[in-house]
Amino acid sequence: MNTPVLYLIPSPLGDTPPSGVLPSDHIEMVRTLQYFVVEELRTARRYLSALGLDVRLLEFGVLNEHTSPGELNGLLEPLRKGHSMGMLSEAGLPAVADPGADLVALAHRGGFPVVPLAGPSSLMLALMASGLNGQKFAFQGYLPVKPELRDKRIRVLEKQSALEQQTQIFIETPYRNESLFLALLACCSASSRLTVAINLTMPDAFICTRTIGEWKGMEPDFSTVYKKKPCVFLLLA
Repeated sequence: MNTPVLYLIPSPLGDTPPSGVLPSDHIEMVRTLQYFVVEELRTARRYLSALGLDVRLLEFGVLNEHTSPGELNGLLEPLRKGHSMGMLSEAGLPAVADPGADLVALAHRGGFPVVPLAGPSSLMLALMASGLNGQKFAFQGYLPVKPELRDKRIRVLEKQSALEQQTQIFIETPYRNESLFLALLACCSASSRLTVAINLTMPDAFICTRTIGEWKGMEPDFSTVYKKKPCVFLLLA
């Protein structure tokens, strides 16, 4: 019997057809799978159905921020029984800014091959399009929610960026995009460069790099046009 594999399957960043997410050979491979670990059942079923799978025949485990460490082990049971399986996040790449990393680590400890499939990453797409330093960068995840802690963290990241010429990449819950953007304008030097990348891969995608000084008075319309749209921020001092 072939060794069962955990396949990491990228998901759309928005309402994109499967052909815009996965190469055709990856789609054919996903169609051979019966077992999946997913972040959200409804969207996973819709995506897999669009890939041509009969979701009535599939078996799902759920892995999200509410999954306890004790539940992780059971999610890999199909592998132990000799079945390859796939893992999906809600959007983009599994295990990147995603709770799936713990499951991948567990698969490695169990001696199972882990195979990442090619697909969209909002972080890398934003970095590609930013014009900032793509040789040295760091993803910082979510910044603190409390304004005083958030502002302190922004200043620390700007200093680190200036010291190492390192692009700092971070994200926010969409409804807080505007408050984070305004905090960046208030906390950062006028000469630091800021990229705002909104709703990537979608028809209304917006990607622009300006200095902090140039952004003032030219803010994206987070209240209407880009309301609750996913956004990646990149900063280079």
